[in-house]
Amino acid sequence: MPRVWDVPVHDSTRIRDARVAAEHAATLAGLDEARTAAAALVTTELATNLLKHAKGGRLLLDVVPGQVPADGGDPSRLVQIAAIDHGPGIPDVTAALRDGFTTTRSLGAGLGTCRRVADAFAVHSAPGRGTVALARIGPAGRDTAPETGGPRADGLRADGLRAGGVNLPFGGAEHSGDAWAWARSGDRVTLLLADGLGHGSQAAHASTAAVQALRGSAHLAPAELLRQLDTALRGTRGAAVAVAQVDTGTGTLRFAGLGNVGAWLWEADAWHPLLSRPGIAGVHRPRTLPEDLRHWGTGQVLLLHSDGLPSRQKPPSAPDLLFADPALMAAVTLRDSGSAARPARDDTAVAVLTRVPEEGR
Repeated sequence: MPRVWDVPVHDSTRIRDARVAAEHAATLAGLDEARTAAAALVTTELATNLLKHAKGGRLLLDVVPGQVPADGGDPSRLVQIAAIDHGPGIPDVTAALRDGFTTTRSLGAGLGTCRRVADAFAVHSAPGRGTVALARIGPAGRDTAPETGGPRADGLRADGLRAGGVNLPFGGAEHSGDAWAWARSGDRVTLLLADGLGHGSQAAHASTAAVQALRGSAHLAPAELLRQLDTALRGTRGAAVAVAQVDTGTGTLRFAGLGNVGAWLWEADAWHPLLSRPGIAGVHRPRTLPEDLRHWGTGQVLLLHSDGLPSRQKPPSAPDLLFADPALMAAVTLRDSGSAARPARDDTAVAVLTRVPEEGR
């Protein structure tokens, strides 16, 4: 089941809690001692920054899938750390990433250290709206970008595509009833987001069943895959499920959804909704499941989210964010959907799929 550590950081006592959460996540991901220490260090630095610069925020720690094998097997697992705040923002992110930069008379090693230690690291900040910092630590050490030798911070990859997501459990629960995953079969790359009915462990059991069913059915078109998922989820609470599949050979995107899961496609410089059919996989499936067929090309972005986000809230459209690490895009979307005064009303998951930039291939 999706295990997520949601650590509110509003005083110094929570820094230790964040570090312990990182160590538990690293154990779950199968990291060795050195990479576990790296995850703990990055988490500690990000928690400290939340207190210093934003007067608090939250850390979301998750174990996410790594590169997707072509044969549909199980991907590697990485620890992902997202630090989210609604603080004043960082006026100059580039400067803040340099070692020695400080605005609080400290050593100025926080973000620079995270960037060097993590396998992937990215930051987005908007003055007056807050900052999101995202790091991933995997089992094999640094995944270097071919041109620079620096950390690759542009998302998890498969066949010219990249994906990423975040998951926030309702009420600080250990398990989220939402889950996202992606799989590859030949030229087809499929992104799935499942929202188990309700929340808690039984909802998590349903969404996990959807993820497991995807692994062996990635060759199916979205409508047929939803039929398979409906069978796989019998005996569970059921789940709302959205399935998006890109065929890189034909340059097409197929989408089919069942239940209250949101889907948005960025094309022609605007967000356009993709519609799901009413129903719950495993409980009630309509006889017909039409697919939405679209062209998939340069400049397009796909975003899926559970109903923890307001259905009418469009994702952010800042140019520097649209083509950043997809998980960073997902985390900013999550941040903008709520605040301390307006907490999430349910488990909330956001997953994003984009093309790998030409210069990153």
